[in-house]
Amino acid sequence: DGTLTDPRIGITGSVAYALAKFGISVDDPHRTLTPFIGPPLLESFEKYYGFSRDEARRALAYYREYFSPTGIFENTVYPGIPEALQELRAAGRRLCVATSKPEVYARRILEHFSLDSCFDAVCGATLDETRVRKADVIAYALETLGTEPDAAVMVGDRLHTDIRFANNSGFSAVLVLSGETTAEMLARSPDRPDVVL
Repeated sequence: DGTLTDPRIGITGSVAYALAKFGISVDDPHRTLTPFIGPPLLESFEKYYGFSRDEARRALAYYREYFSPTGIFENTVYPGIPEALQELRAAGRRLCVATSKPEVYARRILEHFSLDSCFDAVCGATLDETRVRKADVIAYALETLGTEPDAAVMVGDRLHTDIRFANNSGFSAVLVLSGETTAEMLARSPDRPDVVL
């Protein structure tokens, strides 16, 4: 879903809120905390702030305390996305959102921005963290759609998660260059998309 809307403000603001509960202040959180966008949050709190698993779970609860009512809508739809989705639907393509964000949040965001009618399925993580890894979410999406990887195209904005996963799993891959992946990063990476936008 990071190729549909820019979630930076909402996610980084929610992480900053959670860290503040632990007495941690972050300068320029919307820049400093961007590594939290995409990967599982529990792991990110552990990796970047040395939290124990228990502390990470508390931080995740604080994150959701801000994100659920406020941060969830602190994002913007990328220009041209509604039109592109409508064109794909008109061409007979089946569309699915596969996201590491909890599915309940992904659905609310799509409804808020009137994008929900463009998708055949919305598949995301679970709130209890039992399905949070990209591979598990993709497997769930394929099962939901009743299709195989070689009949699907993965569109993502992260080289080392989305595109690497696609390369290793039989998907065609479209990389959307964004603030998360730049042309310079692509030139240095062994992970190769089929199409770059």
